[in-house]
Amino acid sequence: MTEGNQLLVLSLLFVICMLTILSSKLKISYPIVLVLGGLLISLVPGTPNVSLKPELVFMIFLPPLLFSAAWNTAWNNFWKYKRPISLLAFGLVIFTSAIVAIFAQQIIPGFPLAFGFLLGGIISPPDAIAATSILQELRIPKRVVTILEGESLINDASSLIVFRFALLVIITGQFNFWDAGKTFIVVAGAGILVGLAIANIIYAIYRWLPGRPATDAALTLITPYIMFIAAEHFHFSGVLSVVSGGLFLSFRSQDIFSYETRLEVKGLWDTLVFLLNGFVFILIGLQLPYIVSGLEGQSLGQAIGYAIIISLLTIIIRIIWVFPNAYLPRMLFKSIRENEPRPNLKSVFLVAWSGMRGVVSLASALSIPLTLGDGQSFPHRNLILFITFVVILFTLVLQGLSLKPLIRLLKLETPDKGSELTQELTLRVRLAETALGHLDNNYSQEIEANPTYKRVRDRYERIIDISRRKLDPDEKTEEDGKFLPHYRQMLIELVDVRRKELSRYRHNREFNEDLIREREWELDLEEARLRK
Repeated sequence: MTEGNQLLVLSLLFVICMLTILSSKLKISYPIVLVLGGLLISLVPGTPNVSLKPELVFMIFLPPLLFSAAWNTAWNNFWKYKRPISLLAFGLVIFTSAIVAIFAQQIIPGFPLAFGFLLGGIISPPDAIAATSILQELRIPKRVVTILEGESLINDASSLIVFRFALLVIITGQFNFWDAGKTFIVVAGAGILVGLAIANIIYAIYRWLPGRPATDAALTLITPYIMFIAAEHFHFSGVLSVVSGGLFLSFRSQDIFSYETRLEVKGLWDTLVFLLNGFVFILIGLQLPYIVSGLEGQSLGQAIGYAIIISLLTIIIRIIWVFPNAYLPRMLFKSIRENEPRPNLKSVFLVAWSGMRGVVSLASALSIPLTLGDGQSFPHRNLILFITFVVILFTLVLQGLSLKPLIRLLKLETPDKGSELTQELTLRVRLAETALGHLDNNYSQEIEANPTYKRVRDRYERIIDISRRKLDPDEKTEEDGKFLPHYRQMLIELVDVRRKELSRYRHNREFNEDLIREREWELDLEEARLRK
């Protein structure tokens, strides 16, 4: 990498951090600010063209982003909502690809159906980062968040398979529906098997050859690339390989990682995913002048018209698909009516509206080869890139900015609040009761003889008492509502007082610096628990 490229990358990373800080001040989802920021930067005279080699796009960005999404997905919740997730991740992707393909062929002169499917495969998967970065700030039904996150895990794989089939047809000029169907099953199934096989090997390494937290964290960075490359080497789905392996290791993480490793892995991945997502979103904006300069056969006005029409089409297709699939299965199958609650109309609309496009769509578009097998330029490449860019920008800005006020307008912030709080308090009581039982069974003599042991037991009794009073409305008093927040604030103030004292010790060098750092780490963990 040349010195100029190094400076450019560092400058972009700095801009990403600054724009993200701005987004938090403006209370706007950071992907929206990054895309718009990249677009504005690209219009500044003298800004260099930023481009990536198509073959490197999937390799650099997709494996870690998919692995992180899988790692943060709760398997039990994912499996619980597998039916609506599958309908969105597979059914909607194929439906969107087909409708976009037919529509694009009709409105764009000289645009073959295969290119329509290529475009449809690119823009069909919504981006979870854009939606969840907004949704996580609000209290909305857990079902909605789980379905959107689960959809984003699987729809990447199905959309990329559609994309690659379309690309194969364009390059070879041949297509057989039944062969394609069988290939789809083999590619998807084998990709899952490869991911699970590698995940089991990694699991065995973690389980039987435990290393230092830094080593374990580093291995989590390597793992998604191994899964992706291994599957792609055999022409299987690298995406499903990473997703299935990530879900397996996430489910088993409590068995193989110490608390130190979990803390280190979380911090490492939070930073990495933020930088990768930020880089891709700002790259979306920076790519526009480069894409516009390469438009062939259409004016900029025509290209904008096509792109806006297709953007609106993707929004409408999702709404048309989501509502019938939320209610028709209940009408047709008694087992669904008996086992699943009736979907709330407002929640269904929120799922239908949360269709912002992002990272995967851009990565797919950029991975289109520059030339065909005979060396000729790939037809319509820049038009497809331009339409993809506009769809991402259009859905991010229109749907992304409207999502938060829409949630408040629909009053969707509180439906699950009571049930979630009840579960949280009940879990707290049961854990405290378990600890209390262990103390009574194993340390009864020490509790009677030593005040320190008794104070520990009293603490767990207080946890049980406070939680039960919260669970029982009849036992709540006005004093409870005032006491607990004030008590927690007092504990936070004590943390702050001790931290200031540590700072004084650091400046007067009364204690060893390493000891002070250890105590600061303990205070950080204590404050994080209190503020949580």
